[in-house]
Amino acid sequence: MSPALKSGIIGPMESNSGAVSELFFNPRHVGEAGEPRFIGRSGSFQCGAILRVSLHIDEAQRITEAKFKAAGCSVLVAAASLLIDNVIGKTTGEAAAVAQHLDHLAEELGTLPAERNECVLLACEALVSAIRNYSDSARDEWEGDEALICTCFCVSERTIEREIQENALRTIAQVTAACSAGGGCRSCYPLIEDILEEVNGKW
Repeated sequence: MSPALKSGIIGPMESNSGAVSELFFNPRHVGEAGEPRFIGRSGSFQCGAILRVSLHIDEAQRITEAKFKAAGCSVLVAAASLLIDNVIGKTTGEAAAVAQHLDHLAEELGTLPAERNECVLLACEALVSAIRNYSDSARDEWEGDEALICTCFCVSERTIEREIQENALRTIAQVTAACSAGGGCRSCYPLIEDILEEVNGKW
């Protein structure tokens, strides 16, 4: 029995990729991150795969520990293991940016069947979901003088309002380009939309 199955990872071996085989039979980061942990989940209706990612994040917003549990194929296990390799030590904003580059992660896994690209997407979705969980918690606990909108890049409401006013911004993409808000896990998108509507409505 493979170490993956002994660790509670359930899934068949379905790829001949050397990287996938190695990460399936010798998975890294399996289990639960230490408390306080932030949980993200993803799943596929098509194949029934489920992935759970847990993160421990320090006061500098760096991911100091990340773990996963999976029920799915070998590509899902490999993608989760490799993705976590790439984000440990990064800030939540940097990690979210890594998760948005699916092609790069897929390339590291080697040649995959087209239908297995969804497995890479599931890994990225679970990670971003965990980061959003953290972001929502950090926003709720924020005690600064200004409302914190983007926790990934520590951008306040006042900063976003100023950028919108001074540069006549109309879209979230323009706000992100101007001050990075919304460039991470994107949990702040609804808040940025509200600020855009409020500020622009005053003109």
